[in-house]
Amino acid sequence: MTKKRTGVFVCHCGTNIAATVDVSRLAKEMAGEETVAFSRDYVYMCSDPGQNSVIEAIKENNLDSVVVTCCSPNLHEKTFRDNAARAGISGFTCEIANIREQCSWVHKNRDEATAKAIKISRSAVRRVARNQSLEPIAVPVTRRVMVIGGGIAGIQASLDIANAGLEVVLVEKLATIGGHMLQLSETFPTLDCSQCILSPKMVEVSRHPKITLMTYSEVQEVSGAVGNFRVKILQKPTYVDPEACKLCDECTVVCPVVVPNEHDLGLTSRRAIHIPFAQAIPASYTLDEDSCLGLNPIRCGKCKDVCEAGAINYDMLPKTVVEDVGAIVVATGFDLYPQEKILEYGAGNVEDVLDGLQFERLCSASGATKGHVLRPSDQKEPKDVVFIQCVGSRDPAQHCAYCSKICCMYTAKHARLYKHHVPDGRAYVFYIDIRSGGKGYEEFVQRAMEEDETVYLRGRVSKLYRKDGKVRVLGTDTLTGENVEIDADMVVLALAMQPSKGTEEAAKVLKIGRDKDGFLAEAHPKLKPVESVTGGIYLAGCAQGPKDIPETVSQASAAAAKVIGLLSSDTLNHAPTVARVRRSHCTGCEMCVTACPYKAIRLENGKAVVNEVLCEGCGSCSATCLRAAIEVKNVTQLQVFDMIEACLTV
Repeated sequence: MTKKRTGVFVCHCGTNIAATVDVSRLAKEMAGEETVAFSRDYVYMCSDPGQNSVIEAIKENNLDSVVVTCCSPNLHEKTFRDNAARAGISGFTCEIANIREQCSWVHKNRDEATAKAIKISRSAVRRVARNQSLEPIAVPVTRRVMVIGGGIAGIQASLDIANAGLEVVLVEKLATIGGHMLQLSETFPTLDCSQCILSPKMVEVSRHPKITLMTYSEVQEVSGAVGNFRVKILQKPTYVDPEACKLCDECTVVCPVVVPNEHDLGLTSRRAIHIPFAQAIPASYTLDEDSCLGLNPIRCGKCKDVCEAGAINYDMLPKTVVEDVGAIVVATGFDLYPQEKILEYGAGNVEDVLDGLQFERLCSASGATKGHVLRPSDQKEPKDVVFIQCVGSRDPAQHCAYCSKICCMYTAKHARLYKHHVPDGRAYVFYIDIRSGGKGYEEFVQRAMEEDETVYLRGRVSKLYRKDGKVRVLGTDTLTGENVEIDADMVVLALAMQPSKGTEEAAKVLKIGRDKDGFLAEAHPKLKPVESVTGGIYLAGCAQGPKDIPETVSQASAAAAKVIGLLSSDTLNHAPTVARVRRSHCTGCEMCVTACPYKAIRLENGKAVVNEVLCEGCGSCSATCLRAAIEVKNVTQLQVFDMIEACLTV
């Protein structure tokens, strides 16, 4: 092995590193390493002067490899590898030693932190000594995009991407797009009709020449990598041909099966064959196989008998569709925290205790009561309504530790809507504190308090139960120190937002991370808020965390912009740090083939072969191989042994 001339550059990171690590001592220690030809420290290596000093040092000292001891490689590995390339050497002979997150930030003792920083830096120097001068692999790009989820986030992302000239496949698990926004009556802070502003976008999606809409479908498998994903989609049968269906509604008239209507949150019922709501896209009926009397064998057949258009086909089968795309946007949305888990509020068994979405359906002109706020128990107008905030949110002991972000605002909206529908009614809001961060939001809450005369009570509700035809609410006003007891006609719970059902499984299929609360994890909370840790997969909307409609739309457009930028070229540069096979050692046991999560390895003539375009250099194959026949470039076993030895050296 040719002896390397390595340069070591130690960053102070202001006081982030220098306050805990003796950076001058670290630079001197690294200068004593056998392969180190240059070592220095600087206050901010990532600054323009700092980066220029690296380029100049490489040229002046004839360096062929670089170690920058600074912060996480997630932040600055690309920065310094680009600098190495500008100086005339391979960017893949540059390594980052993380002495901030993994050292200075987790230690208080300066001597201990410095000793650890020396070992971390020494291990990086030993590793880079065996690095090869690799060049990026040019990968052809599939200029098509898949968007998973047909709510407002998925719709906005799809339209933005399609309007930029890229083909989009929009996959929605329900029979229609629209998501939760279509269930709302009005939106804060302008109180405009949600259907009025979303329906035109839904129609635009259905008619856009660049968008292929796949409803009643779910992603089953994703293989490949950024620029070249292969996605397997299961499309469930609706048993109704949307092209032939005339929307005459005769089928629902004769259908004998009645089940709760999901769109109205169980406040109304529907038939086994149904259209989800009037503005549904696609505008067609769906035969719900789970509630139908039976299709195999057919036990009823009444809907088909009355269908003059011949649109109903009981022989429809599920089908699997494979789509090749270059990028994926995940917009799988949210669900409300289950009311059944809130035991102190009746666990969903107390009449006239509703969640926020159910109340929206009462207020909506297309909802359960056609815009009249009526009690579900007796269809009478409620004169006293209690709204309870933070139900399931901000409760690390029993429920969700996080704030759901929008509850303060939609509770204020609910109170205002209620007063508009029932002017002589009395609205009470129990709250911990008011969080109204947004344009026009604080003024909106103030109008609810002052113009609509909503009574805000600072405190928690301890219990509620049914008594004498009312819902008795027991709480405390912490401002006055008095106990409060209200006999309400209706109670509305502002339940926490949580990841939608199926998010966990979607994360596994897509090979992307989730945070401690179950939401999809972004690559970096500040610098990469719409990117997942897997290249080419982007996040939008409430799948990433609780947010309101304006923020959801903004994030969807941001994700779309990232996708458009990614696919603006015909090729992408793929990292060359991929697996390679020593054919002389390979016995064709297939253990590496099974271990590879990216399906990048196959057997050819009894030997393992790596598809470098698909390989992500994760090392699963190398860890599995019993004969050391496969390893990742620039992360070889010799390099790992050298790094371990460096860390164990006193």
